[in-house]
Amino acid sequence: MNDNAANRSAGLASGEQPSAADPNGGSELRHWMRPGTLQLPSLPPLSLYIHLPWCLKKCPYCDFNSHVWSAGGPDVPQTRYLDALRADLEAALPLIWGRPVHSVFIGGGTPSLFSPAAIERLLSDVRARLRLDADAEITLEANPGTFEKDRFRAFAQAGVTRLSIGVQSFDDTHLRALGRVHDRAQALAAVHEAAQVFEHFNLDLMYALPGQTLSQCEADLRLALALQPPHLSIYHLTLEPNTYFAKHPPALPPDDDAYAMLDRCVELSAQHGLQRYEVSAYASAAQRCAHNLNYWQFGDYLGIGAGAHSKLSFAHRVLRQTRWREPGPYMERALAGQSVARNTEPSRADLAFEFMLNALRLRDGFSLRTFGERTGLPLSSIASALERAQQQGLLACSDAGWVQPSARGYDFLSDLQGMFLPD
Repeated sequence: MNDNAANRSAGLASGEQPSAADPNGGSELRHWMRPGTLQLPSLPPLSLYIHLPWCLKKCPYCDFNSHVWSAGGPDVPQTRYLDALRADLEAALPLIWGRPVHSVFIGGGTPSLFSPAAIERLLSDVRARLRLDADAEITLEANPGTFEKDRFRAFAQAGVTRLSIGVQSFDDTHLRALGRVHDRAQALAAVHEAAQVFEHFNLDLMYALPGQTLSQCEADLRLALALQPPHLSIYHLTLEPNTYFAKHPPALPPDDDAYAMLDRCVELSAQHGLQRYEVSAYASAAQRCAHNLNYWQFGDYLGIGAGAHSKLSFAHRVLRQTRWREPGPYMERALAGQSVARNTEPSRADLAFEFMLNALRLRDGFSLRTFGERTGLPLSSIASALERAQQQGLLACSDAGWVQPSARGYDFLSDLQGMFLPD
């Protein structure tokens, strides 16, 4: 659970059908450029996501595509994986040719296991092949368990502009319950160094942990806020399928206690100038995560690396891609120019739901004009659902065409999003 959780929330809707195109799309670009039923007036902003899938150990709650990094790393071929990422990117270039890239997110896994030299080479490969904005936000996820003095400084020198630190808790008992490889002291040391090096950084925290009380949650949050992070990501611990916790559920706080914890997180963060601008994200306006905002605003993203997902728009259709999940087969296939395991083209109805699944997470909402621009659909495709949501007090729509979840809609967000599911 981390700052790249937006990657999962921006994922595939149900009901998509595989396309007939070549998996990597290069020789079949005309397939995606052919006439269709969508009418996108322009292409949305484009981001790049890079997945580095290794961790020191698999956390019992984690359902991300991560794999154990053997001690010393002999089983983790950094150079070969970087070669595969470069080949993956080169194969995808025809689909995004000439488009500027506004942000880069290096997620995992634990990307900070890779050396600063490896990250520098990775970003150099990216810059050599893409039109990366001069002021592009470049985020790297880091784990306090991989922290060593001056390592964060070396990442900054390699080109990283924003660090996301997976603290989760400052309580050693809760860290052990979560299976984290770091302790309170390592977390504090990592945050202190990040604050000295990066103007922009994020702390990940979790609440509703096994055995956690409201006072313990508040103590965690107060300590985090005392460190003055410019951005916080605060997640409710959930028991995801196919995880150790799903098979062996821990005793979690009652729902009423979890709601009280969230209310306290929102209140205390606001007192420190960090507004809840998305379901799990807190920051001042100047420190909001540009990369994740692009997901929530239904922008485009190219995902490279094992298991990465992409969403790419064309004038009349939208393409979704999934890379091969396991690192070994991914590297083999990417180096052969076949990194994509699956291409899908969402239906018109699924696109409307996907947009709402993301945009309704934003506290400030979205404009109806953006809906049309990003989906290529007429407003009539969502008119009835918008009307029902307003009648039930879940949405507010202004005369200027701005749509915003109400306080009640935010409390029952899944119900609100579900109103836009295809019939």
